[in-house]
Amino acid sequence: MTQLVTHAPPSFAPNGWPALVLNADFRPLSYYPLSLWPWQEVVKSVFLERVDVVAEYDEYVHSPSITMRLPSVIALREFVKQDRQPAFTRFNVFLRDGFKCVYCGSHEDLTFDHLVPRSKGGRTSWDNIVAACSPCNLRKGGRMAHEINMHPSHRPHRPTTFQLQEQGRKFPPNHLHDTWLDYLYWDVELEM
Repeated sequence: MTQLVTHAPPSFAPNGWPALVLNADFRPLSYYPLSLWPWQEVVKSVFLERVDVVAEYDEYVHSPSITMRLPSVIALREFVKQDRQPAFTRFNVFLRDGFKCVYCGSHEDLTFDHLVPRSKGGRTSWDNIVAACSPCNLRKGGRMAHEINMHPSHRPHRPTTFQLQEQGRKFPPNHLHDTWLDYLYWDVELEM
């Protein structure tokens, strides 16, 4: 049985020690959601030699035969290709559109809207769905946006995985451990 020994406050749960997962090229597998594994999965992967430890927490896990520092950043030993098309989901539509209404820019009460309404033959697809706040969606109703002088900020399109990852980098999670920062923002222009 593996036991976690921590110096953190008691309110900090053991599952609160996730590791940032990097591909073999040392880029995160995903920015949004951020590619994190729970500490138990990380320890298992280290022992199975599937990952390399890049950085560690100041916390330890103990088993009857070994003590090890908890990894905070790991890199896969085998490169995982990221060339598949992203799934058509509500979350990915919101991510593509920056979590804001394409008509007014609001971030509140988001839903999705068919540019060409279904009642007029519009399909539920990447090329016809946009993020919209409820007030704009209700205002538009079953009409075409231009009929009531509403203009989307951009035309909807099927994003690539790369485009969604780039968009996701604009929405960092609430908590970023210091050891993760060099791997999440390595290509950001440095200040002089």
